[in-house]
Amino acid sequence: MTSNHHKNIATFIHLSTFSRFLIPFGNFIGPIVLWVANKEKSEFVDKHGKQAINFQISILLYALIIGTISIPFFIFKVFNGIDFIDFNGFYDFHINIGRPSPLLYITGGLGILAFLGFLIELALIVKASLSARDGKEYQYPFTMKFLK
Repeated sequence: MTSNHHKNIATFIHLSTFSRFLIPFGNFIGPIVLWVANKEKSEFVDKHGKQAINFQISILLYALIIGTISIPFFIFKVFNGIDFIDFNGFYDFHINIGRPSPLLYITGGLGILAFLGFLIELALIVKASLSARDGKEYQYPFTMKFLK
């Protein structure tokens, strides 16, 4: 049986990923510090720590992929309407955006996908924290196993 102390540590490992809102890379630093300090004390804590870290690394990779795909579409659309040669003086400078292009729709769709992914990530972290609090094991969906 898992003690309340180990349940609390596992819960805090998951909740420490929210420290990214205060500390850069806090979503990696918090869980790693808690996991390394307590992984030898309990197999339950070790499993939850690995799950939290694997999930955060997976989320980072997914965000990098979406960003890599969407940024070029946005840049091509914005710079398409700018005249780099003749500014007609600074008082008459303007950017002609024109009508929306399919590239802008693709970028917007990827942005919406990224926002929905962020909301799902928050919900999954809370669900994992509640499972750890209750003494249950939790497997994050769509997680690559970097730590086994």
